[in-house]
Amino acid sequence: MDDFLNKEQKEIFSESVRAGKRTYFFDVKATRSNDYYLTITESKRRNKDDGYTYEKHKIFLYKEDFNKFVSALNKSIDHVKEELLPEVDFDKLDREEYYKKEDSSHSESNEKDDTTELKWD
Repeated sequence: MDDFLNKEQKEIFSESVRAGKRTYFFDVKATRSNDYYLTITESKRRNKDDGYTYEKHKIFLYKEDFNKFVSALNKSIDHVKEELLPEVDFDKLDREEYYKKEDSSHSESNEKDDTTELKWD
C-alpha cells in the first residue's frame, strides 16, 4: 500500500493532447528528494486481432534541460512553419480540429486558445 501512495504522490501535474490515434501525455513528477522532472509519453493505438493494443514511447526531461529543450522545439517548429510550410495556416488547422471535436460532441463552439509557444519559467 505504501508503494501505491508513494507512486501517486510523485505525480504532480498531468496534461494530455489527443491527436488522432495518438495521445501525448505531459506528466510532472517528483523524485524522492522533491526534485521535479517531466515525462513526455506518446501512446499510439494499434489494431490487434481481438481489439486494440497501445504502443508507448517515453522521454524523461530534467529541469536542467527544460530551457534547451523548449528552445530547440520552438526553433524546429518555427522552421517548419516559416521555411518549409509558409503557406499553411496553422491557426486554421487548430480551429478545424477544435470545431471537429465540438461538432462530434454536439455542443456549442468556443474560440480556442491561440498559445503556440511552450515556456518554462
